[in-house]
Amino acid sequence: MIKSKVINNTAIITLNRPEKRNALHPFMVEQIKLNLKDFATADNVRSLLITGEGNTFCAGADLEYLQKLSNNTSIENYDDSKSLAEMFLMIYEFPKPTIAAVNGPAIAGGCGLASVCDFIIAHPDKSKFGYSEVKIGFIPAIVSIFLIKKVGEGIAKQLLLEGDRISGKRAYEIGFVNYLSENVFQESLSLAEKLNKNSLQSIKETKQMINQISNLSVREAVNQCVNLNVISRSTEDFKNGIASFLNKEK
Repeated sequence: MIKSKVINNTAIITLNRPEKRNALHPFMVEQIKLNLKDFATADNVRSLLITGEGNTFCAGADLEYLQKLSNNTSIENYDDSKSLAEMFLMIYEFPKPTIAAVNGPAIAGGCGLASVCDFIIAHPDKSKFGYSEVKIGFIPAIVSIFLIKKVGEGIAKQLLLEGDRISGKRAYEIGFVNYLSENVFQESLSLAEKLNKNSLQSIKETKQMINQISNLSVREAVNQCVNLNVISRSTEDFKNGIASFLNKEK
């Protein structure tokens, strides 16, 4: 249900169910989680790119599986929701830069999948984003957490309550998408190559810092960042980076 490979230190996970519009299925979710676990610690991986096979990024939950959900027990639904939440968290907390290369529609859970990545690159017209859960009587609970963090409460309410699809261009205008491109995959690889040149340790700690301070008061955040500054100044990456910078200035 997925394909994975590494190109020039960038791990690529491709959702590979084009006949199902790359819809999420429990087995696919487990496959993604296993790959994330491996890539997180792989020495030859410095960034992660997620995309979809064919003309769709991800259409959300598998329709056949959605029909089954209504007959699930509460325990089964809890386990399923927990597994999906774990996947989103693993991407959100991934220790390396993550990029969603959105080559087509990203709907419901597919939109959530894109939102947990650090960067979203999308086609201005072919890509579509939307949270359609309210149209089928579902609550977009897990995905809403990451959407609010990305665009704020006002825009999140608009997207979640209306349930309409927006273009890649509109998603860029509201700050959901970082970059627009006619060649999404190649642009994503170029961004990954740029990120791969940066200090991986610094990126890891910067991501952790952003995730932590967004939930703190200003005073708590400042104190946290003071401690992080102390730690970062003692790393080999920092010492080597300063030495390299000073040599260039001479």
